[in-house]
Amino acid sequence: MAAAETANAPLLLAANDAAPTGGKVVSTAEAAGYTYMELSAADGKKFWIAAPTTKVKVGDMVRFNDSMVMTNFASKGLKRTFDTILFVSSASVVK
Repeated sequence: MAAAETANAPLLLAANDAAPTGGKVVSTAEAAGYTYMELSAADGKKFWIAAPTTKVKVGDMVRFNDSMVMTNFASKGLKRTFDTILFVSSASVVK
């Protein structure tokens, strides 16, 4: 990859043990086989995750696992760039 391409590529980082594992759904969007969810953690901080298509609605409590952090991730389907987003292997509604 050329230096110019590397400078613009999303940075992929392994999530650490302090990363959240769930939250309350604040907003959602669907694109390219993924459900994007803005979640509010127990401490009130908001963050975004992207999971394989998942049926959720605003207000649901969601748990997820196996996350990887992407920074400056540009979603072509949503036509927006996320400063930071967690890509997760699965997400489920907690009842």
